[in-house]
Amino acid sequence: MSELINPNPIVHERKSTVRIKSGQRTEASAAEGREPIDALEIFDHIRDINDPEHPYTLEQLNVVSEEQIEVDDGRGRVSVQFTPTVAHCSMATLIGLSLRVKLMRSLPPRFKIDIKLSPGSHSSEAAVNKQLADKERVAAALENPNLLSMVNRCLTPPHESANQQQREMGEAATAS
Repeated sequence: MSELINPNPIVHERKSTVRIKSGQRTEASAAEGREPIDALEIFDHIRDINDPEHPYTLEQLNVVSEEQIEVDDGRGRVSVQFTPTVAHCSMATLIGLSLRVKLMRSLPPRFKIDIKLSPGSHSSEAAVNKQLADKERVAAALENPNLLSMVNRCLTPPHESANQQQREMGEAATAS
């Protein structure tokens, strides 16, 4: 990468989370014998996604938080808002795509997933939100091997990510 979009991001501590058993199960979840999915569970799925530009997670950069997640388990809907570290972030679409792919891979198929920028957080908010909501564009993006590789790098746990980068560098050196 030539130049960083945000060379000095603010890095936050990982928050400790505690799941409190509410005992609230919807009729549908009780009938199906499953625990309902809530915002904390969604946050646990997405908090450790790697930022595409920095060696930090989306949680550490405060791009995602539990407060930006809404879940309607009964209707099978998950809505996640995210806040880029700068208003002109060119990685916003990649971050949104990474969030969508992570949740598509983690949640049962009964869930409809909405990923949007937090209102007022990006200079091209409407265009990015339109791209992230367009099923055909998302499907086409995931068919692009280079873009899929970048998404997979964002989704790779940090210790595995370092190993993967070393392998890729070794393969590139061997190919030369």
